[in-house]
Amino acid sequence: MASTDYSSEIANLRQTYKAILDVSDLDNLRDEVAELTEQASSPTFWDDPDSAQKTSAKLSHKQGTLEKLEKFGQRIDDAELLVEMSQDEGDADSLEEADRDIKKLHDQLAELEISTLLSHEYDERSAVVTVRSGAGGDDATDWAQMLTRMYVRWAENRGYKVQELDTSYAEGAGIKSATIQIDAPYAYGTLSVEAGTHRLVRISPFDNQGRRQTSFAAVEVVPLIESTDHVEVDENDLRIDVYRSSGPGGQSVNTTDSAVRITHIPTGVVVSMQNEKSQIQNREAAMRVLQSRLLDLKRQEEAAQKKELAGDIKASWGDQMRSYVTHPYQMVKDLRTGYEVNNPSAVFDGDLDGLIEAGIRWRKEQEMAEEAEAGA
Repeated sequence: MASTDYSSEIANLRQTYKAILDVSDLDNLRDEVAELTEQASSPTFWDDPDSAQKTSAKLSHKQGTLEKLEKFGQRIDDAELLVEMSQDEGDADSLEEADRDIKKLHDQLAELEISTLLSHEYDERSAVVTVRSGAGGDDATDWAQMLTRMYVRWAENRGYKVQELDTSYAEGAGIKSATIQIDAPYAYGTLSVEAGTHRLVRISPFDNQGRRQTSFAAVEVVPLIESTDHVEVDENDLRIDVYRSSGPGGQSVNTTDSAVRITHIPTGVVVSMQNEKSQIQNREAAMRVLQSRLLDLKRQEEAAQKKELAGDIKASWGDQMRSYVTHPYQMVKDLRTGYEVNNPSAVFDGDLDGLIEAGIRWRKEQEMAEEAEAGA
């Protein structure tokens, strides 16, 4: 690559880095790291293991972000110096090394840029993801199970903790719905752009004539409720039903009426929980998810954002936000961003980062356009 090309690459890195610094508020980030460090140093810190684990994860994430932001400028300078020395000495190997460093810096800077866009009130929370089958019969229930596995694999690939909260199995293949909890800093902010209707086009494995089938599933993403949140839930507004858990294989959870379904009558929000062993545990878990959904509803109302809730997603034609096609060609395309991937198998196995990052950038562009329109 010519010297002028390297100069342009370095200039682009510096421009992007400056833009990230302008919105990062390093002083506030340093204060947050100091506060979390002080909490982690308390002798009673591990008295509440769950809270301590969440605080430790948050501290680790913010420390990593701060270190990257503070050191990135020097890393760009080092790459520029290596290019200049390599070119002056005619050292092709060193120039190739510098080229690799610059490409790595571009990738890492893109990750930092995405993290700065996750600045909404609940973005740093863990996420509760619910997948529901839509139109399409056995293909749709199978598709819902594929989507659930996709998000589990995405989380596992990143080392995140995943907890299965509830699964409602279909009579034929797949599932009617599934709810999972993904515990990681910014899991909600990252996955929130996945909410919507997902469309699959493929040769149906359930059609003995091998015809192409289109099926749909709806994805809901809400932030996990925390002890500091205040979501008032009147017991008189709840209808609580208990029933026998269902699932393949006849697990021990199927032998008693341990499953719990809670309906919040004023909003119509329904939460089912059956994966814990006792009715008490399932009720506690269901209440946490219910509060998370009510918190998300409250957030949307207060911000006067989208009026429809995840439960309003019809999961049918005309509502899809992303299409996954395996026949007659191979493609995954996000209909909001235009981002395309030509390897559906990799996406189904959790390779979602490109799609998610494009969604986060698209959302920010939409917000900026709305702000500009409001200020006009």
